[in-house]
Amino acid sequence: VQLQASGGGLVQAGGSLRLSCAASGRTFSTYAMGWFRQAPGKEREFVAAISYSGGSTYYADSVKGRFTISRDNAGNTVYLQMNFLKPEDTAVYSCAADQTYYTGRHYLTTAKRYDYWGQGTLVTVSS
Repeated sequence: VQLQASGGGLVQAGGSLRLSCAASGRTFSTYAMGWFRQAPGKEREFVAAISYSGGSTYYADSVKGRFTISRDNAGNTVYLQMNFLKPEDTAVYSCAADQTYYTGRHYLTTAKRYDYWGQGTLVTVSS
């Protein structure tokens, strides 16, 4: 599967952005999807994940209550709605896919579990 992330940009603190990740192929509904981010000088970190059906979602503590992950299996797209953005949310956001029916938190929040990665989209939050 190929992934194409979009929707990044420059926003003021307190603002909102919605990231999209479009996937190729006809088996999107068999893939768990995740969003990860990497800020300058920092390691990549987990942001949010959603199971193949959308029935399970997980968030990093730092974004819980502000970000929402969702998916449209008919449209082969996963979204990350980001509200109340903070300067510390500034990073390159990448989507990832793993073909699995597993829904466990530890599995879906671990980057090494994902086999396919998009190119990333830059989110910059100004103070």
